[in-house]
Amino acid sequence: MLVKNNTITPLSKSLLIIAAVFLIISLFVPIWSIYLDAPQYPEGLSLKIWANKIAGDVDIINGLNHYIGMKTLHTEDFIEFTLLPYIISAYALLFLFAAKVAKKKFLYFVLAAFIVFGIAAMVDFWLWEYDYGHNLDPNAAIKVPGMAYQPPLIGFKQLLNFGAYSIPNIGGWLFVGAGLLLVAASYIEIKKARK
Repeated sequence: MLVKNNTITPLSKSLLIIAAVFLIISLFVPIWSIYLDAPQYPEGLSLKIWANKIAGDVDIINGLNHYIGMKTLHTEDFIEFTLLPYIISAYALLFLFAAKVAKKKFLYFVLAAFIVFGIAAMVDFWLWEYDYGHNLDPNAAIKVPGMAYQPPLIGFKQLLNFGAYSIPNIGGWLFVGAGLLLVAASYIEIKKARK
């Protein structure tokens, strides 16, 4: 079967559909995790960030953060948790629509739009962490001059006696997988066009 030059292959369509399924699944699993460990918490503490909420040891972390003047965390304080499920769903529908339209230019547009979303999401997360770690209550019980408590965007950071690990959770890896599937579909189409 011959495929028109401006039409994507069945394989690329399948990759778009799988990427859409990845995003839909990400709505039902944690997207990101921040783990804290310290001598007084040998079992560790965790903060799980879902598309629509913060979960995990939120109350314990809020109690500890109160002493150093950090804001308490509440799902309702973040507009992102209201918007993110809709944005993720819209991208899943966009992927499915791109598979139906099956045009190369639209595939490339979808890839670019998803990359922009990924960058914007990480910048927003970094800004949230920056505010959380730097905007401290001046009347806090414990003050360490010059100390900020911004968790790492990704990886490890020592914060006083706490080690903080910030890594993608299942949903985050599904996002990465969806992006890689879009890249693979685009690569397939570019390679086919060169032939």
